[in-house]
This record gives sequence, C-alpha cells and structure tokens, in this order.
Amino acid sequence: MAVKVIGAGLAGCEAAMQIAERGYKVDLYEMKPKKRTPAHKSDLFGELVCSNSLKAMRVESAAGLLKEEMRRLGSFLMKCADKCQVPAGGALAVDRELFAGLVTDGIKNHPNINVINEEVTRIPDDGVTVIATGPLTSDALAKDIEERFGDSLSFFDAAAPIVTAESIDMEFAFTASRYDRGGDDDYINCPLNKEEYETFYNALVNAERAPLHDFDVNNPKVYEGCMPVEVLAQRGEGTLRFGPMKPVGLIDPKTGHRAWALLQLRKENASGTMYNLVGFQTNLKFPEQKRVFSLIPALHRAEFVRFGVMHRNTFLCSPKVLDSDFSVKENKSLFFAGQMTGVEGYMESAASGIMAGINAVRLIEDKPSLTLPEDTMIGALSRYIADPTVKKFQPMGANFGVLPELENRPKDKRERAAAYAKRALDSIDKFLIENFGD
Repeated sequence: MAVKVIGAGLAGCEAAMQIAERGYKVDLYEMKPKKRTPAHKSDLFGELVCSNSLKAMRVESAAGLLKEEMRRLGSFLMKCADKCQVPAGGALAVDRELFAGLVTDGIKNHPNINVINEEVTRIPDDGVTVIATGPLTSDALAKDIEERFGDSLSFFDAAAPIVTAESIDMEFAFTASRYDRGGDDDYINCPLNKEEYETFYNALVNAERAPLHDFDVNNPKVYEGCMPVEVLAQRGEGTLRFGPMKPVGLIDPKTGHRAWALLQLRKENASGTMYNLVGFQTNLKFPEQKRVFSLIPALHRAEFVRFGVMHRNTFLCSPKVLDSDFSVKENKSLFFAGQMTGVEGYMESAASGIMAGINAVRLIEDKPSLTLPEDTMIGALSRYIADPTVKKFQPMGANFGVLPELENRPKDKRERAAAYAKRALDSIDKFLIENFGD
C-alpha cells in the first residue's frame, strides 16, 4: 500500500521525496488546480506565498544552519533552491516561479510518486499518512482535525506587496547590502528623512484596513514573525525604525550619512524586474497600500504588481498531539508536517517534512523513529513542538535560543554563533553515520 501524503507544499513535497527516494510508493494528494486557498495563485507545487527569501545563507546563522542540516539530510527543496537563486546579499532568495517549477517537475517525474488532484476532507483511517496541508488547510479537513484533536490554534498571516523595478525612482534610492554583505545591487534602499518618515508613519497608522472575513476582527491573533507593518507601527513611532525600516549598516551615498529610516526592496525574480517590500506584510486595503507606500520618496510612482494580503493560519496544539518524530501520540501511523505543527518559516516547514518522511519509512520497516540530536537546529525545533512543559504554545522558527547552551560560551556574538553551528554539524554528521552509515 502506498504512503499517503496530503498536500504538495514545501513540507509535503519533502516528505513525499524522502519516502519515494527510499523505494516506497507515494500517493500525493493536492487539491490544486481544482481548488485553491485564498493565498495561493499558482497551480505549481511548493508555491512560496509570503516572500521569496529563504533567509540567511551563512552557516553561522540560525537560518543558515538549518538549511545546511537539511542539505546533509538530502533535502530535495534545497537542491531546487540552489538552482534558481537570485541575489539577496547574505540571504538565500529564489525566483519563486522557477523554484515552484523545479519542485513540481521533480515530484511529477518521480516514478514512485503518484499525484492525485483532489481535496482530502477527512483524515485517512488506513495505512501510513503524512498530513502536510499547511496553515491554510481546507475547511473540511481542518474541521475533521479539530474534531479529532481539539485545541486548534489560529491566527492571521500577512504577505508583502511587490512593485516593478522600472517604477522605482532611483533618484531617491541607492543599491547596497547591509554592512556590505553580498553584491552592491542585491537590495534597493529607500531612505527617508525625519519629516518624510513622520508623514509616512502617520498615514500608515491611520490607513483603512481590509476586513478579516469569518474571523474575530476585533481581536485577531497575529504571529510576531509575520506581523502586518501597520499593526507593528501602532506600538510606537520608533518601532519601525528599529524593525523593518532600520537604517543601520547602510550609508546613503548622496548624503554620506545614515538615513533616519529606510525601506529595503529585495529582488523578487531572477531577471530583477520585480522587487518585494522587505518586512512590509500588510492588511491595508489595496488603494490604501498604494497611497501610503507611495509616500516613501523612492516609491512615489511605484507600480504594484501584487498588493499585500492577509489570511488565516491554523496550527495544532502540537505538545498535546505530536511526538518529536512528528507522529501523533495516539496513532503512530499518522504524521503531521509543516506549519500546522507549529514550526514557523519556509525551511522550518520543509525540514519537518524531511523528518516526517524519514520516520514514515522507518515505521514501515519496523525501525525505531528518529529525532535529530537536541543540539542541532532541526532536532531542537522537533523537540520544541512536542514539549509538554510549554505553557503557551506559539509557532517557532529557527533561532539559537532553542539550542542547549554551549559549555564554553564565547562572549563574542559571532564566535558564539560559529560555535553553535560547528557543534550542530559535528553532531548531525555523527548521527547520520550511526543511523544511516553515511
């Protein structure tokens, strides 16, 4: 009997490929193109909805360490990402259409994967199953999951607008990467002086927002990692200057000084014809987005090819439901993977798919399941989502704070990060040799 994998997003594709590469048949269920979520626009697998950045590349960063661990586990998505990278300073950003195309082709052309284009509305009762339907799980399946497990967790997630490169007024902008990391043209920087920033800020906090249908519009729960810029701004006039509009590490060549505030634009595609407003996830009404964001001098004539959107995300209360191998505590043949488990971020979701796929195969082969060592990033996140001592469970992305403390903790931040990374990679290499012999 084929292993069922439900959902062809990042986690589902990784899980399917891990199972298929080990010689087992996979039935991969994906409801597109017959049905889409409000956030998805493409019929391709592995669609990146929020941003085209997969975060930092440096292994001495939490995000970079996570990706290196994934590579050592044979990540299918990392191979795809490396083939369609676009310049983004120290970050790994991809041309999202090329990326999704590579993912889709790889999945559809694998002899062990059978793609079934239909919506799954109930948790299968037979065989080994991996549910990786993401934070926008269809209503019918979400209802079945909630009825079986209860304690579901929902909040709102937001995506940033995209503008055309030719509509950016470079008279009011300059190209550079923060602290001179990466190429000089990886980012377009849009500086504001104090008066311009105050004008923009006041317009932003008073702008009209789009309604949040079918949810509690008076008290939406918004995850910090994708906080809409207008919600963040309400915390105080200086909040953006220490967040998405921080000017540190960048000198405006026209003035020779650091700007009062600054918005960065990142390449959205390989050809550099579109740019993403970094950190500007939003739920403003579309006309309001154009009006408010055009107050930034470099964007005064900006052409928006995609406005920001806001949508629902749904999560399990994983510490009550899942073990650290991503299997259900009360049903070891059922696995969950992706953001539904409470890992936050593209690559975090994909990594959980890798582990769910590996453990699905080990279940079939009657072998004990695996959780990576706690001093690896993937191992630490796997333990976090299953930790019963967590009192108020919230989604978690890669960060050094989830790792065990170093024995000889360097005072220097860079040295400390390098020590975390070395320990993790030494640990995962040893783990792979002990469990897979490679």
